[in-house]
Amino acid sequence: MTTWDRYIKDFVSYLKIERGLSENSIFAYQSDVIKLKDYSIENRLEPNQIDLAYLKTFIAELFDLGLSPRSQARIISGIKQFFLFLLIEKLIENDPSELLEMPSIGKKLPEVMTIEEIDRIIGAIDLSKNEGHRNKAIIETLYSCGLRVSELVNLRIEELFFKEGFIRVIGKGNKQRLVPVSPSVEKEIGLYFESTRRHQKIVKGNESFVFLNRRGAQLTRVMIFTIVKELVALAGIKKNISPHSFRHSFATHLIEGGANLRAIQEMLGHESITTTEIYTHLDQRFIREAITSFHPRNIN
Repeated sequence: MTTWDRYIKDFVSYLKIERGLSENSIFAYQSDVIKLKDYSIENRLEPNQIDLAYLKTFIAELFDLGLSPRSQARIISGIKQFFLFLLIEKLIENDPSELLEMPSIGKKLPEVMTIEEIDRIIGAIDLSKNEGHRNKAIIETLYSCGLRVSELVNLRIEELFFKEGFIRVIGKGNKQRLVPVSPSVEKEIGLYFESTRRHQKIVKGNESFVFLNRRGAQLTRVMIFTIVKELVALAGIKKNISPHSFRHSFATHLIEGGANLRAIQEMLGHESITTTEIYTHLDQRFIREAITSFHPRNIN
């Protein structure tokens, strides 16, 4: 048992016996500290080596992944309780979380949707129209894979590896990554191909793009924004939703469900902001298991 595991186990006992908290509260605190533990182990840091600057970087990472301020505050609360416990038990000499505050947010995060709101948006799609199955496949892919809009419109057929359970995405800086796909994405893209795409006359040079417009050419970023705005209005949702909101919702739902931060970072194609050291490349099977275990589209 590692130092982290031992301290977390003692922390849970303290919350249960000394504080008398409910099982739900204990689970929430434990989940928050485990996020910090997983993150710190990668940087080879023990609990007594954590300082305020490192905690601020950790919270900034949560912001970068798209976690809402409310969820960040909850995680900070759990971390504060953990270090207070360690201080009381004299396992650390100073509490690094004492002065921890919410990070300065320079720009407003895109809105994070609830799972119910995402279902309402998908439910607003008219599948009797020619573009119906295409639009449903687009929304499912944005949400289930956490893609940027540019990555979605540039997705090519040869990058779909459904048999292996992945798609290959070309992200910023022309960097490639493998993203696990849920059964819903595979299903909706298959229905779109069968019902619409295979019957289209495709403009020369656009044959390999997955998503095409009515004229058989590659979809533009502007068109994706238009599709999303129209569906949000039809669903009666008043939030300021953009295509990027699905990416932030994807990350938020995974983090709040307990998924590993590093796995999500890999999925989104983010670079680490905590160290200049290059991380050892994660096993793709681990990333797939981390995502498929916690994404709402994979939980029955």
